[in-house]
Amino acid sequence: MAQAAAPTEASQSQAPELSSSERQAAKEPESRAPNSGRRLIWLQGLSFRLLLLTMAMVVVANLLILPPSLAADEQAWLLDRLRAAELATLVEEAAPGGVVTDHMRNDLLANAGVVSVAFQIRGERRLILQAPRLARTPYLLDLRDGGPLSWEAPLETLTRGGDRMVRVMARPRFRSGAFVEVVLPDAPLRKELLVQLGRLVLGALLTSILAGAVVYGSLILFLVRPMQRITRAMERFGADPTDPRASIQPSGRQDEIGRAEAELERMQADLRAALASRARLAALGEAVAKINHDLRNMLTSAQMASERLSGSGDPVVAQTLPRLERALDRAIRLAANVLAFGKSEEPPPDVRPVPLRAALEEAALDAGLNEETIRIETDIASDQVVQADPEQLYRILANLLRNAREAIEGQTGRTAPGRVLASLREDPIFSILEIADNGPGLPEKTRERLFQPFSGSTRAEGAGLGLAIARELAKGHGGELTLVRSAPDGATFELRLPRS
Repeated sequence: MAQAAAPTEASQSQAPELSSSERQAAKEPESRAPNSGRRLIWLQGLSFRLLLLTMAMVVVANLLILPPSLAADEQAWLLDRLRAAELATLVEEAAPGGVVTDHMRNDLLANAGVVSVAFQIRGERRLILQAPRLARTPYLLDLRDGGPLSWEAPLETLTRGGDRMVRVMARPRFRSGAFVEVVLPDAPLRKELLVQLGRLVLGALLTSILAGAVVYGSLILFLVRPMQRITRAMERFGADPTDPRASIQPSGRQDEIGRAEAELERMQADLRAALASRARLAALGEAVAKINHDLRNMLTSAQMASERLSGSGDPVVAQTLPRLERALDRAIRLAANVLAFGKSEEPPPDVRPVPLRAALEEAALDAGLNEETIRIETDIASDQVVQADPEQLYRILANLLRNAREAIEGQTGRTAPGRVLASLREDPIFSILEIADNGPGLPEKTRERLFQPFSGSTRAEGAGLGLAIARELAKGHGGELTLVRSAPDGATFELRLPRS
């Protein structure tokens, strides 16, 4: 592992020095990132797209009401001409002898804008004013029912009119009769419809622009500006998480924007904490890499000394020597892989059937549990096994039992003997091991970060790595390690290991 650290240091020392222009180029992305949101082209922004969408929707709405509006205008224009023609027929009754000269008839028809007027009176159709015979047969528009004119009529007048005659029938207003009928050219009607169409289109454009401007301003004020503020904070934070200006200041709004600001602030705080923890892990890994070589040499010397002790005939030495050899073997293996946690990974577990009771007794012995002070109690049979990596299972159990012993020993004013109870139950998927102690339990503040490195220790001198490593090892098996109970009379941890 010392060899692994050496290339890193060498690569750092041998890295070519950058020129001033290269250093400036490397800094430019960071300096540009916070201000990139300000220099966005507004034509590509969300607000401009919403402006176009609003204007398009208003235009479409006006286009939908355009045919009915033109139909109503055509109907009103035709009725005006029809009423004018109806009034003109009253002149015939007032004329001497009821006779109207051709000159007067032409003037009356021209003033009314029609070429003939007829009435249906008592079942008889009567021509009141009539122009010379028409060259083409006019088309009919019947307004006698009083309903709105079909929207197809103005479209036909606009597309096919201009040189045709139209015959209009309606109920009379100033004279008695079943209906009044007029014939008139549709060229003036088409001209009037074109003028009205231009007015409607112009009004639709002005309305769409006005509505779009109002929506645009509202969106800029209430949505786009706050989103740009959030975006700039995210860009600054991405460029430099340590920059104080990168921290978003929530505006206190209660809508989705306010919730997004509050969530971004929380995520920034969590990420800063994670980066700080990662930096501490990196420092720890660098320190361990430096001392790992010397530590392995020391452990090798201790192992050689233990081998020389094996030749001693002292019965006490012979009894304790196996434990010493096991401890040295584990220490050497741990030193060989001590950087694994700093790399956020552990070796894949070599899963095999492991007698659980024997593993518990071995871990309890090395964790300092004994019959005199803190004893371990279990109803697990000697032939019950779990599927696990023996070495990693030992590390999990030793961490849990050592934490239980330290919690019990650290409890002030304690008179009852310490006790750790281990029990095993199984479901179709998991083997579930519960380890409960009668210690003081865990403080509320500690439970929130119990399994986080450098954060979950309850002791001032603790690093807070034991439970984090144990949980990582359990997850490596496809299981889980959780705290299921914590009270003033003790804590209970649950270790789940897959059965297959």
